[in-house]
Amino acid sequence: MSRHTFVLIAGAWHGAWCWEKLTPLLEAQGHRVLTPELPATGSDTTDPASVTLESWARFVADVISREREGVVLVGHSRGGIVISRTAELLPERVKRLVYVSAYLLPAGATLAATARTDVDSLVPPNMIPADSGVTCTLRAEVIRPALFGQCADADYERALARLTPEPLKPLVTPQKLGARFASVPRTYVECLQDRTVTLDAQRRMQAELPCDPVFTIDSDHSPFLSHPQELAGLLGGL
Repeated sequence: MSRHTFVLIAGAWHGAWCWEKLTPLLEAQGHRVLTPELPATGSDTTDPASVTLESWARFVADVISREREGVVLVGHSRGGIVISRTAELLPERVKRLVYVSAYLLPAGATLAATARTDVDSLVPPNMIPADSGVTCTLRAEVIRPALFGQCADADYERALARLTPEPLKPLVTPQKLGARFASVPRTYVECLQDRTVTLDAQRRMQAELPCDPVFTIDSDHSPFLSHPQELAGLLGGL
């Protein structure tokens, strides 16, 4: 089994904390794991009005540029748009892109518009603008079914206490991608019970931008909490 450096990029409303179950499992397999905190997410106190999709991607590119070898870049949910743009900026430092029920968008597409086409998703109709439209949150009653449907009560409560408002600007920014992004191998991890990025949406995105291999987990939107052993096994076998 190959030994990798994994760089894990969390999704909307999440921070690096969401990988706390997965990280030790990957490390036990002999891998190195980095969980950088995107500016204005998680515990980072950057002004959310100042961040863009491009600034996030350049932040991740700077992280991976300091590594001795290429990395496996993993994005969950909204993290997918960040890792795609990072690969366009610095493809020579990315051995593989892994989309964990993540937005895999073609050039010119935006996450917001794509999410609205996912008619069975609980998220678009339940997003609430905050901070004068700078960030958004989710209606409290949908957080558990949308994000943590299969998680243990303790994991859900721990996650709920750590969710933070999501900067809106990156969600409405068109992807800037080309041949450099296309040169990097892609893997997709489908979550079969996802009610945020539904399986239909996951497969529509893959039809436009095929991935190989494709894995499936019978999971909610948060397999790093609900199925960490299974996710670690799939990632560790790449």
